[in-house]
Amino acid sequence: METFTLKLFSLVPPRHSFWASRTTHVVSCSAALKPSISTNRASVVVRVMDVAETVVLAQPRCKNRRSFRTSRSTRVVACSGALKPSSSTERASVVVRAEHGGAVMEAAESVVLGQPKGKSDEIGVKGLGPYGGLVDDMHEDGGIGIVKFLRGKVFFITGSTGFLAKVLIEKMLRTTPDVGKIYVLIKAKDEEAAAERLKKDIINAELFKCLRQIHGKYYKSFMMSKLIPVVGNVCEPDVGLHVDFAHLIAHEVDVIINSAANTTFDERYDVAIDINTKGPSNLMGFAKKCSKLKLFLQVSTAYVNGQRQGKIMERPFCKGDTEALDVETEIKLAHDTQRAFQGNVTAQTMKDLGLQRAKRFGWQDTYVFTKAMGEMVIDQLRGDMPVAIIRPSIIESTFKDPFPGWIEGNRMMDPIVLYYGKGQLTGFLVDPDGVIDVVPADVVVNATLAAMARHGGAPRPSMNIYHVASSVANPLVFNRLAALLHQHYSSSPCLDADGTPIRVPSMKLFNSVDEFSDHLWRDAARRCGLTADRKKSKKLEAMCRKTVEQLKYLAHIYHPYAFFNGRFDNSNAQGLMEFMNEEEKREFWFDVASIDWTDYISNVHIPGLRTHVMKGKRGIN
Repeated sequence: METFTLKLFSLVPPRHSFWASRTTHVVSCSAALKPSISTNRASVVVRVMDVAETVVLAQPRCKNRRSFRTSRSTRVVACSGALKPSSSTERASVVVRAEHGGAVMEAAESVVLGQPKGKSDEIGVKGLGPYGGLVDDMHEDGGIGIVKFLRGKVFFITGSTGFLAKVLIEKMLRTTPDVGKIYVLIKAKDEEAAAERLKKDIINAELFKCLRQIHGKYYKSFMMSKLIPVVGNVCEPDVGLHVDFAHLIAHEVDVIINSAANTTFDERYDVAIDINTKGPSNLMGFAKKCSKLKLFLQVSTAYVNGQRQGKIMERPFCKGDTEALDVETEIKLAHDTQRAFQGNVTAQTMKDLGLQRAKRFGWQDTYVFTKAMGEMVIDQLRGDMPVAIIRPSIIESTFKDPFPGWIEGNRMMDPIVLYYGKGQLTGFLVDPDGVIDVVPADVVVNATLAAMARHGGAPRPSMNIYHVASSVANPLVFNRLAALLHQHYSSSPCLDADGTPIRVPSMKLFNSVDEFSDHLWRDAARRCGLTADRKKSKKLEAMCRKTVEQLKYLAHIYHPYAFFNGRFDNSNAQGLMEFMNEEEKREFWFDVASIDWTDYISNVHIPGLRTHVMKGKRGIN
């Protein structure tokens, strides 16, 4: 008796079934599945719930085939190795057998089943091979083959000088020095300026110090041999590439990674649409000209899901999913509004328009709304192109790789962390029992590389979504975050301009706008030396008012996230880890469930902020 694994993916709607062959029985299975007893005609019916991932089948030895029977109305639409799609046979089921041209040979890797109405991507049966535990269906060592995939590949990365893209580039070059070329798209006036930005923003960046130590005096030559700067702009057709570079990249590139984004919550509508919506469209148009392309990978955000409540699943956005929303109409509206004012349109007018449109259709702000429309455009244009979309939540400093605590600029929660540490913010408008969904940058990068290797060169077009998020697997509650901040700054306070330690009280969390506003005035008056009736000098009062308005703006722009009731399911990302062997799990770890938030916030993130953002500067009262 031999056993074989049958792995099931993308199981929607909640239930599907298939028939095992006559002599096959289920010996074990995962999640909600339970081994079934034999039923009519000596077959086994396995009802597959949407949480199930693996079924293990056992059957007598046979020379060259493994067979199974699908449920009624199911058809084989694609398969690998020696398999060929079979036509429907008796009882309206599909039988994969030698006599029907569908023998499952030892070399076969996958069978893709389609349900009625042409939903051919709803069930995939992967990895019919000797069972030895939950092993991978692609590589003999049980791993995804991340390093193997990266070797010799040519990449084209947009947003390459941004925070996350740099962590990604560093990881690729450090773990796989024999990676092929990495074309990095840089917005610059000419090639010389692009090369200078590459040197300044990437090659000389502190993030790459481990690579600098590894390669020593050959570091710069190594980096220049791998990183090829190209002038371009995602807002333009063919992403603004010179015709010669466009031709070269189109014939060489294996993977396109779109990391370009405008992340300002209340950006001008026309500016945000150009980068976050039209950018993916322009890049997808170029991708279709790439003859060797194995994968289009989009770096998105988990918050493209809008203001949904409860558990939010890893599902794609398709054109028409949101009633009355038409992406082309929104693009036209943004640019028509800008042109209508004949150059006299104010930035605030365009900012207000973006926020109005976002809220009308159920999104928090212009940033996540335009990113969501970018995903819709990708789905509309992708055709037969394999696509992976990585949706991180709030990306913060690196946890482990290449070293703990590296961060560049103020990320989402960092202004609050730093203002509090400097004594400038002692309370905030937030749901005390709400969850702040945070993920370290290196966790996002590792998940990205795993997804890339998993889906690069997939035998059939697919749209794969991964939430890299912590709110379901390992939630960090605002109350706990506030306690961790107080604990850190109490034991390691910032210093004021005179070198005196700044003592901070416990952070007060308010769920009322009025109470928070009153608190800001009282706190600002105390720090600025005003009396309760504010009868001090106009200069001090102006300073006080400016501080209050800044903090009220911060609370206003963060309000949709501070009171967000959605939780991002990460089952796809968790399932991806199951394909990794032990070596890959050590090198490309991204298990958010295992993050110790006390350690990360207190010993990694805040020290990283103080080192790389504050750069040791003293606080200013």
